[in-house]
Amino acid sequence: MSRIGKNPIAIPAGVTVEVNEGVVTAKGKLGQLTQDFSDVSVKIEDGQVIVERTSDHKDHRSKHGLYRALINNMINGVSAGFTKELELVGVGYRASNQGQKLDLALGFSHNIVLEIAPEVKLETISEKGKNPIVKLTSHDKQLLGQVAAKIRGFRRPEPYKGKGVKFVGEVLRRKAGKSA
Repeated sequence: MSRIGKNPIAIPAGVTVEVNEGVVTAKGKLGQLTQDFSDVSVKIEDGQVIVERTSDHKDHRSKHGLYRALINNMINGVSAGFTKELELVGVGYRASNQGQKLDLALGFSHNIVLEIAPEVKLETISEKGKNPIVKLTSHDKQLLGQVAAKIRGFRRPEPYKGKGVKFVGEVLRRKAGKSA
């Protein structure tokens, strides 16, 4: 039995969850999310969402914990939301935004201008003497992770000096350079 899959999901106050023909919909103060599901059954009982698998087939066992986790992320997203912070480490690395356009100076010949999806709130923090920080907030965890990974992919942190775009709190494996 899936340890994650058999845990019930508590529905917080202010969130409504509906199940209709293979689609789960969660509505809350931050927005609305939907998720298709198959090979499992989803029920709402006593203010909790319960995910059960229909049989012990391998596909059904693998999807049991997956859909429970996705539904849990939806409910947490529409009630509290998710935040990711990226730090730009390097001399001359800068970040600024005008609305949903993110402008990054990452040591290339031209700045990188990225249009961020409207579901993701964008904020850039630049303090003197500290590395610039790009703060992303959204109710959709999947979309937030995808946008953050795209920004990080422009200049991944390198292992010698640690320069690049990294998540705040991320621990990098550092290497010793050549010794003369």
